Order: sequence, then structure tokens, then C-alpha cells
Amino acid sequence: MTRWGRLLRADWIGLAVLIVAGAAALSLARPEFLTPYNIDVILVGFCLTVVVALGQGIIIAIGHMNLALGATGCLVAVAFGGSMQFWGLPTWAAVLFGLLLGTACGFVNGWLTYRSGLTSFIVTLATLSIFKGASLGITEAQSFNGISDAVKAFGSDRWGPLPEMLLVAVPVVLATALFLGRTIPGRQMLAYGGNPNAAELSGISRARVVILAHTLSGLLAAVAGMMTVARLQIATPTIGDEWLIASFAAPVIGGAVLSGGHFPVAGTCLGVLVIALINQALVLLAVDPFYVQVLLGLLILAAVGANRLREARLGTGPTLRLS
Repeated sequence: MTRWGRLLRADWIGLAVLIVAGAAALSLARPEFLTPYNIDVILVGFCLTVVVALGQGIIIAIGHMNLALGATGCLVAVAFGGSMQFWGLPTWAAVLFGLLLGTACGFVNGWLTYRSGLTSFIVTLATLSIFKGASLGITEAQSFNGISDAVKAFGSDRWGPLPEMLLVAVPVVLATALFLGRTIPGRQMLAYGGNPNAAELSGISRARVVILAHTLSGLLAAVAGMMTVARLQIATPTIGDEWLIASFAAPVIGGAVLSGGHFPVAGTCLGVLVIALINQALVLLAVDPFYVQVLLGLLILAAVGANRLREARLGTGPTLRLS
């Protein structure tokens, strides 16, 4: 197959064309779309949403789901803010504490899923309630505003037109792509997601795959939670409430298969940009923002349908396509 043929078969090519066409049309309809302020809003939204989407995508890759992703991010966010406000932890120690807490929450999800034999849907539905309840109990439904100046600066500083939060988002994207595409544990996760029985017969440990995927998901939820605190300048127990739909929408729009085995990182990034473009289009066109949920739901249905047709036509296997 020629280079152009491979390019046209790539998961992300249709999304790239859609984004370019949509951005061009929106810039013609609303010239303010290309203002530095608006570009900044889109980039900041991308930084936060892409980490959330990858946190869910790691789970989708093995054919599971994590309903507790937002609740984990919320618990980490309030613990992160509270540790600085009440314990006086320096920024680096608070960040480390948040990462450890998120990793522990993810490990609990994975361990319970493996040991109980229940589906990840049931387990993470239960831990969603536990983590969210803990967040509300810690904060008493109030926000923590004792955030360090370094964290606030990270959430607001720019390098020219680029937000500083790209320093976290871009390495997370690259690390996820390299992990799934170039490491043995990552390839084993995709193989397990594509066919769990065959993967176990070939010697891949179900316990290791399930626990590792959920642990990494918890770690990424922690990163997203602390990034959100930096952006908002406060730690509030409402963080993560709106993550669930976007966390599924971006990977599915990007070509991920919900049954597992296929998770395109580049496509997921473009899926995040599609969501950001829709949000900005509705704002600039003065459309009720609540319709975002309607559009995302329709996009998920359309993307799932397209995936089914592609699988039936091409026989897509448990592989990762990064281009």
C-alpha cells in the first residue's frame, strides 16, 4: 500500500478534515474565533480534556470502563488543595500526595474488579459514590482556596500564545502513545482487550492487566484533577462532575473500540479538539450550552456505528494505530 493509501486509511484523517473545515467555517461566520483569547480558551480546554480522555481510554483499551474517573479527580483535587491550605505542604509535596492518592484509588478499582469478579461498571459505580462522598465530607461542600502561588501561576501563565499547562498535557499524550504502542505491558493490555480468553491462554495475566489499567487511569485522573485546581485557582468538590461524557466521547469519536483492543491516541486527541470546537461554536453562535450534551450524545452514537461498520468491513484486530 502506498504512503497516501495508508494516510487515507488512518483513524484520524477524517477527524482532521472535519476540524479544519469546521474551524474555517466558524472563523468566517465569527471572526472573533481566531482571537488570541479564544485560541487560549480552546488550548486550555484541550489540556484538561485530553488527560481525562486518556484516563478513560486506558480503560477502554482493555474493554472496561471507569465511571469513577471524575470522582477520583475530585477527591484528589480537594485533597491537593486541602493539604496546602491546612497542612501547609509545599507545592511539590502536595502534587506527590495527589498523585499517590489517585494511583491508590485506581489500584482499588482494579483490585476490586479482579478479585470480586464483578464488571468494572458495577465496581466503579460503587467507588464513584464512595470517592464523591469522601470529597463532600472532607470539604463539607465548601471550596478550598489556600492554593499556592506556584499552582495558580501554572494555571494562568502563558508562553506567548501557549498555556503553560501544555507542559503537562503534551508529555502525557506522548507517554500514553509510547506506553501502549512500544512497551510489553501496553501491548498486553491491547491484546487482552481484543480477546481476553486468547490473551490469558498465551500467558498474559488478567490480574496484572486489569489492575495496571485501572491504576494508570487513577493516576491520570489525579493529574487532571490537580490541573483543574490550577486553572480554577480553588479546589472545589464539583470538579470532575462533567468529565464522564467527554471522557467517553473523545476516544469513541477518535476511533476507539468500546469492546477493547483498539485505542488510537492521535484520534483521541482530535476527538478532544472536536469537542472543544463544538463548545466554542455554540458559545460564539449564542446557542444554549446545554445542547452540547445533546450533540456529544449524537456524536457518540454516530462514532460507535462507524466503528461497527469499519470492523465488519476491515476486520479490525487488537492493534494500536498512532497515525
